[in-house]
Amino acid sequence: MSSEESALVKIALVSCGSEYAGVQPEFEEAAAKVNAKFIYPEIDVASIDTIGRDFGLEVASGDLRLMMARAKAVVEGITNAEGVFITTCFRCAEGAIVRNEIRRYIHEHSNIPVISYSFTESTSAGTLLTRLEALTTIVRRRHLLTREVQTGLTAGIDSGSTTTKAVVMRDNKIIGKGWVPTTKVLESAEEAYSQALKEAGVSREEIQALGTTGYGRFLIGNHLKAQLIQEEITVNSKGAVYLADKQKGSATVIDIGGMDNKAISVQDGIPGMFTMGGICAGASGRFFEMISKRLGVDITELGALAVKGMHENVSMNSYCIVFGTQSLVNSLAKGATPEDVAAAACYSVVEQIYEQQLQEVDVKEPLILVGGSSLIAGVPKALGELLKIDVLVPENSHMIGAVGAALLASGFVEE
Repeated sequence: MSSEESALVKIALVSCGSEYAGVQPEFEEAAAKVNAKFIYPEIDVASIDTIGRDFGLEVASGDLRLMMARAKAVVEGITNAEGVFITTCFRCAEGAIVRNEIRRYIHEHSNIPVISYSFTESTSAGTLLTRLEALTTIVRRRHLLTREVQTGLTAGIDSGSTTTKAVVMRDNKIIGKGWVPTTKVLESAEEAYSQALKEAGVSREEIQALGTTGYGRFLIGNHLKAQLIQEEITVNSKGAVYLADKQKGSATVIDIGGMDNKAISVQDGIPGMFTMGGICAGASGRFFEMISKRLGVDITELGALAVKGMHENVSMNSYCIVFGTQSLVNSLAKGATPEDVAAAACYSVVEQIYEQQLQEVDVKEPLILVGGSSLIAGVPKALGELLKIDVLVPENSHMIGAVGAALLASGFVEE
């Protein structure tokens, strides 16, 4: 790793008082793990009384006004920060409004990468790690993230929660692919990688650079001596805009994975704002697996079933993966058709992503849908209907992590 990539990253903490909520040590621990440090923007105390006018948002809480003043200090360069972490308590509705306004303000008036988060009393360093890793990656590897063309012979492995994907690329083309269920992390990676190498007709020794991403990226990357080991936010967004041929200008990437989902605002191939997860796995591929099993169809058949149904005919009482499934089962017992239930499942997932995550990013077209769930035809249909815009699902949309890793790893071929 170069000295530039190992340098300490200064992240402005724009918070309503995480230090008073008992979670500040967890924040500090997560930052230390990615060689970053939180700093507190300096402000003119008198500005707290007038800051609402600058934002066009008057709030009662002095802590929230302090947040806005600190955000302004970052934008105006009074505080030198390389990234911004905006956080408020998840219970505070006013805090959520302020958090979103601050995020938009920084994004519109600077090029500083931003993430936002609502913390709870049980927030842990592990919960924050991927988010902070992504933020520091954008700072440290911006030059790598601008790469638009894959060169040489490289490979990428994406170790997901439910499936492991691998690709081999040569001179900007995918020449081999592997896709297996994730059981034992290393064994699944070996199998997927072997499949991709066999289809490509090359040996491991010929691969010039390897990149790994996903949940098992460190274990697999260290085992296979990968040149690139990188979190999935930056890798997946890069793979998405690459496959969609939308690397220039604005784009929004929605990645629905096996156990969680991500919404990422991308500009010229580099993520700016992003959110991860949701309330629970009810907005993930796992929910579709459970509904498919209940309907007695393979998950690959769920999409075609959903396209024929109408979600309005089925009542969903909860976004929870357990109670949501129960709600759909009750609908079947009352005579709902499998088509309508499948459509309702798809609509439930995209509605939850809309309500919980798309409020946190600026949605700009093209809207690129990726991840394994993008292959379920009812999902892009429901998303397009909900947002009233066209949804782009690129070829190999489920392979974005592996493709992004192979693409970015090619930067090490030249180095």
